[in-house]
Amino acid sequence: MNMEQREDTGIYKVVVNQEGQYSIWREHREPPLGWQSVGKSGPKSECLSYIKEVWTDMRPLSLRNKMEELARNPSAREDKRKETIHSQTKAHTTLVQRLSEGDHPVEVGLRAPKTVEAFKECIDRGYVHVRFTDTKGGTELGVRLDHELSDFGQADFDHHTGRVRVVGGLTLDYVKVQCVAEIDLDTLSGTGHLVCKSE
Repeated sequence: MNMEQREDTGIYKVVVNQEGQYSIWREHREPPLGWQSVGKSGPKSECLSYIKEVWTDMRPLSLRNKMEELARNPSAREDKRKETIHSQTKAHTTLVQRLSEGDHPVEVGLRAPKTVEAFKECIDRGYVHVRFTDTKGGTELGVRLDHELSDFGQADFDHHTGRVRVVGGLTLDYVKVQCVAEIDLDTLSGTGHLVCKSE
């Protein structure tokens, strides 16, 4: 019996983020950063059915709120829309451009306690958080690892020494980028930058 034929008998929980977006997560694991349990758990199919019932509006909460605000004031809707798009585009382009120029201080984004073991678990799952610490408030990015481009050959996870090179893709403010970070295991920090990916 192959993996596709094997029935998933695991127990999951339904999680939601600040934007009102839903997903499922293994019940025994802590939800990823920015997500929290809604109190519903059970087999995968049951959790997915629950999400289908409650998640009727796929728009992020911030977008729904903004659209409701504009609907209450229709005379200013077009001006507000243009102003919002302009300011967001300017801010987002600036952030992507800034993080694409030179190397910047980064640290591994982990829930406390921040440990090499927890970082290794994220690597094994193929998804890590890298936090650029020199932006206003810090910019934490969820990076889906590219194992072919990443390098873990100089890392000794058992002794918390050496360094890793994590490389992975993500979309930051509608721009497809690649995050490249060199992380020292003894401090779980290092340097990193973004590379804009051509379509």
